[in-house]
Amino acid sequence: MAGILLQIVIVPIFSSIAVFLSAKKIGEKTGWIAFASLFYALALALALSAGLSAEDGVYTEEYSWVPAFRLSFGLRLDGLSLPFVMTIGILSTLIALYSIPYMKHRIGEASHEYGTYFALYLLYAAGMQGAVLSTNLIEFYLFYELMLIPSYFLIAQWGYGNRERIAFMYFIWTHVGALSLLAGIISTHVLTLPAGSFDIYEIQTILQMKQYPSEVIRWISIAMFLGFFVKMAVFGLHIWLPHAHAEAPTPISALLSPAMIGIGGYGMVRIPMSLFPEVFGVLGPLLSIWAVVTMIYGGMMALAQDDLKRLLAYSSISQMGYILFGITSLRLLGISGSMFHYVSHGIGKGILFMVAGAIMLQTEGLRSIKKLGGLASKMPITSTAAIIGFLTIMGIPPLSGFQSEWMLFMGVFQEITHNSHSSVRLLIAYVGILSTVLTASYGLWTIRRVFFGKRPDHLEGVKEASPLVIAPLLILIALSIVFGIFPSLITDFLLEAMKSIVPS
Repeated sequence: MAGILLQIVIVPIFSSIAVFLSAKKIGEKTGWIAFASLFYALALALALSAGLSAEDGVYTEEYSWVPAFRLSFGLRLDGLSLPFVMTIGILSTLIALYSIPYMKHRIGEASHEYGTYFALYLLYAAGMQGAVLSTNLIEFYLFYELMLIPSYFLIAQWGYGNRERIAFMYFIWTHVGALSLLAGIISTHVLTLPAGSFDIYEIQTILQMKQYPSEVIRWISIAMFLGFFVKMAVFGLHIWLPHAHAEAPTPISALLSPAMIGIGGYGMVRIPMSLFPEVFGVLGPLLSIWAVVTMIYGGMMALAQDDLKRLLAYSSISQMGYILFGITSLRLLGISGSMFHYVSHGIGKGILFMVAGAIMLQTEGLRSIKKLGGLASKMPITSTAAIIGFLTIMGIPPLSGFQSEWMLFMGVFQEITHNSHSSVRLLIAYVGILSTVLTASYGLWTIRRVFFGKRPDHLEGVKEASPLVIAPLLILIALSIVFGIFPSLITDFLLEAMKSIVPS
């Protein structure tokens, strides 16, 4: 079938129009149209990936776009993009299903609003898929911004608390980050003139043919780093994330945190590491410190939270530190583990945000941990899902988080023992491992407070969530177990793809 990758991106975009126009007639049933279009795109991705092998795992499509500027619209599925495409596809499809009962709680009887919500949701999902499939820098940037615009309106319209102010903060922070990335993209193009190109793989070839000023390359890389670090919400550039993720409608939180922010890590590997690998050798030690600070800060702040969604938001900051830490190892195993951790975090945090939403649905919006307790006997499936979600991000076998954390930490120690021999980097690595204690602490503390202990009187009437809320949780639990027992389903593709990217 021709145009498979194109369909993965444009079917949700065209479906958003159908969803919007049909809302007045069918109301909340528009959610099923959104679910069907995303399921179709996911099925295409699954069918295509089944025909790829780790050794020859590249599938590309190219379409004429702006010939005058030598711009083509290219899409590429390879060992690096495949785990991201699958994670985004699975999460966006399951969360669309989850949104059907959840958004009834937020929208009520205003049937036209269902069309607006699901149309924006589809555009948001398409933006993420387009970004990780893009083969040229302008295309990547456009999809990077497409992620931002619908998510802004989703938070502003259906979020909680002071949602309009928080949505504006989210927009400004992430847009400024995207502009920094754009500055790096334009500078890269100008640097490589007259042979200049926006195609990532053509630029790689151009840069290998000529020596360019190292200072210029360093500043271009820093501009790109800042663009990706804002999206990842690393320490110092994280201000927007706890507010946006806590106050976004919970289905959007479940897509923002597990799927969107990790695309910053993908961008780091796909673009600056591919184009300017020498910069990572210079800035790697500094970036590793930044990563560990992010890991510890996010974990400590998560421990201090009473709001369940805010706790999960700070947890996501900490987990992005893990991804950055693996990238800074500059080793095949470490970077592959870092990209695998995107999948593990996506599964674990997707479970946890949907658990938070299930609790809010069944308790009339409660999210204060102090007001919860003893829910395990009332919501046994939800509580089991929460335990597995936390165990996944804690890195406990046989769940996928164990495999991804093992790989990225092994990569860090490989770099220290085989290359740097630095006592400072060894100390940083030990501190990074100790930060996993924080993850276990806030995970076990939350499980104990929310699901066990004495149950308050106001929770006596609580019941288990509906099947449409529970089903996505069960599917993600199964995936965490499968990828934990059979990590090669992902790692074989990643390790092969990284051979052409990781600095030698």
